[in-house]
Amino acid sequence: MDKKTTGIVAYLTWIGLVIAFVAGDKEGAKFHLNQALVILLFSLLSVIPCIGWLWGIFMIVCWVMGLIAAINEEEKPVPLLGGIKLLK
Repeated sequence: MDKKTTGIVAYLTWIGLVIAFVAGDKEGAKFHLNQALVILLFSLLSVIPCIGWLWGIFMIVCWVMGLIAAINEEEKPVPLLGGIKLLK
């Protein structure tokens, strides 16, 4: 997969993230792989009662922003979580 396809597939589901990491262009799409992983991990916090649904809405907005950036081949970090680097 090329850089753009790898970035888009990484945002689709956690299975897409695994496929993009294994079969995709890891070096070219490292930014989007990292952003998708951060969004996936922090979206798990949405199960917290009362505050979790607000966090879940925020995570959906971040996911859409990341997906649009991957489609446009831009490296725009998502708000609040964009500075977190899990992949080196």
